[in-house]
Amino acid sequence: MSESYKAKERVVYVGDSRVRKGNMPNVPADYTSYPGKSEAFIPNFLLKEWMVGCVVLVGFLVLTMAHPAPLGYPADPTNGAFIPMPDWYFLFIYQLLKYPYLSENYVVLGTIGIPGIAFGALLLAPFLDTGKERRFYRRPIASSLMILSLIACVYLTKVSWDHYTHELEKTNTIPEHIEREEKAREAAMAGKERPNYTKQPELPAVVDAGDPATSIIQAQCLSCHGTEYEGRGNIPPLRGVGDKYSKEEIAEIVTNGRGGMPAFGEGKGGNVELSAEEIDQVATWLAKQKAAAE
Repeated sequence: MSESYKAKERVVYVGDSRVRKGNMPNVPADYTSYPGKSEAFIPNFLLKEWMVGCVVLVGFLVLTMAHPAPLGYPADPTNGAFIPMPDWYFLFIYQLLKYPYLSENYVVLGTIGIPGIAFGALLLAPFLDTGKERRFYRRPIASSLMILSLIACVYLTKVSWDHYTHELEKTNTIPEHIEREEKAREAAMAGKERPNYTKQPELPAVVDAGDPATSIIQAQCLSCHGTEYEGRGNIPPLRGVGDKYSKEEIAEIVTNGRGGMPAFGEGKGGNVELSAEEIDQVATWLAKQKAAAE
């Protein structure tokens, strides 16, 4: 402390800087001093974020009400030709669960353990990787883990899809949604009404219900084609089948199988084998099932 040249005025020096001490408190300027560059998080910034979120939410609600998601096809537990398949973004974990060390006795590890580790790693990543470097090639550990995860997801997705397409070709099965799209396209090109799958078609009556061939059909076919020959899901009805196929075509289908239907011919590898005489009886009776023969 020293006296200045003015009387009764004291000057306080800080160190050797000769900086006059001010009476203003050491408080940074308010954000209003920098318009357009900064603002308070609460409530200004947070309120704007909430408003944007509300607008997006209302937009989604309007979209879902204007174009509701279509219902899936009714489940059919008797459809043995159905191949279960999840959405594409779950294919990698669907394939993961096919491996023996992540299924059966270890299914908890595959369904909860592995996804839990991956999700926990994402939550802990900001706390574990505290480096200030943003360039990915300067962060080898984090970048390597991310690249390996992406490669694993792509690989598992491709393997799962290849297996699915292989099963479709092996069983000669057309997925239900593709089959319905093709039928709708054919109807549109022919100028006909689009098929309505929610409305049950009127089936013709059974012809010659007391024929001896019905005992064979009741033993081998009713579990898939229905107790009243009405069909189930993708499995066609036997009533009216004579309008679609001739006796020879029916015999060929019964002998060699088609799509999800197994082969019943001798030496064809089916679980049940019918003799040529029995197949002829079945084909003869099915060929009679025509709407015109009511």
